[in-house]
Amino acid sequence: MPTEFHQPARVPAAVAGADAGQGPAEPVSRGWITLYGLVWFGYWMANLVPLQLLLPQQLEAIDPASKVHDFAVVNAVSGLVAILALPLCGALCDRSRSRFGRRRLWLAAGTLAFAAGLVVTGEQTTVAGVTIAWAASMLGLIAATSGLTALIADRVPVNQRGLVSSAVYGPQALGVVVGIAVVSAFALSPESSYVVIAAVLIICTVPFMARFRDPVAGSEPPLSLRALLTSMGGSLKNRDFAWAFGGRLVVNLANSLGVCYTLYFLTDNLKVPDPAGSLLVCTVLYLVAGLLATSVAGVLSDRLGRRRIFVALAALLQAASGFLLASFPSLTVILVASALMGGGFGAYMAVDQALITQVLPDAESRAQDLGIMNIGTVIPPALAPLIASFIITSNRGYPLLFALVGVTATIGVLLVYRVRSVR
Repeated sequence: MPTEFHQPARVPAAVAGADAGQGPAEPVSRGWITLYGLVWFGYWMANLVPLQLLLPQQLEAIDPASKVHDFAVVNAVSGLVAILALPLCGALCDRSRSRFGRRRLWLAAGTLAFAAGLVVTGEQTTVAGVTIAWAASMLGLIAATSGLTALIADRVPVNQRGLVSSAVYGPQALGVVVGIAVVSAFALSPESSYVVIAAVLIICTVPFMARFRDPVAGSEPPLSLRALLTSMGGSLKNRDFAWAFGGRLVVNLANSLGVCYTLYFLTDNLKVPDPAGSLLVCTVLYLVAGLLATSVAGVLSDRLGRRRIFVALAALLQAASGFLLASFPSLTVILVASALMGGGFGAYMAVDQALITQVLPDAESRAQDLGIMNIGTVIPPALAPLIASFIITSNRGYPLLFALVGVTATIGVLLVYRVRSVR
């Protein structure tokens, strides 16, 4: 097997944070980064294409009159599952021991479970069935990403984490665009679409699984509920960890509020003649801006040894997107806002992921702590439709929703500057 590492690299003092002295010193290869990004491409497609297109279409076909409420319920239930599963899966991942490897085991099992859940979701013909199947799918997603996200802290030195984080979030919009384009080009039914994206998920994961091996792990004490809750509480008592968690939560909420009902906004508010086609154009603009911003921000952040300024500016771009749509709702403006939102979110997540790995309280519980932190990534897409459904059906409707996007992203800017241990 080809080696995955090159010459040792010194961690610059400028980027040394809480985890810098505990992280690895040797850089990962470009091949490792490429395959790692490919896995995330598959995961973003499998998670976000259903959220942005397949689930709304499926629920509209089942119950057109209650589609907004039904979509909110589906996401709320999956969000509750995620709150419970994220720290638990992370803690179990830290403690897993097998010849297959602890991170590798969770990635493989989670991928298969997520793919199976997608196929079952596509077969449902009732709101209750969709709700249960999608929530079960989230368990597979969370199990796999528990191992995936821990790999950055396990294997990547601090001065490469902006680059590797770009490989995580750079493929996000690309996965959505490719998924929506395939579904649209071949006029696939929702059931067939779920099968296709499940197959793509597995195909994207296999190459990384074939090359990746876990580092040697030390022994961990047995997991108990009391120990888990105590450990979680200890992590959140760490001020920088808590502020970073808060910032991630609100900025992801802003992004999710801004995009969760785009299809319905195009259909019911702007009344465009081809909502699915317009959604694809919006997503392409989101993609292009996101790819550019992610690649530039991640690398530049590594070189300058600065994290907070990039995170703050990226959050402000998303705030501008929300305020713009709230003030001037039109098809032209939503295209501009999509580019701003995509660029801001891509840059934010790339650099914020690097920042977060530098404030992890304990090197021996990285997957657990990242599981807690990932609540700030997974919960907003689940919570946003519930919040948005109440706003959309009120007298203020979409203008209030997009104004809330701007306000929420601005709060994220303030929170990131409460993190003191990282520049």
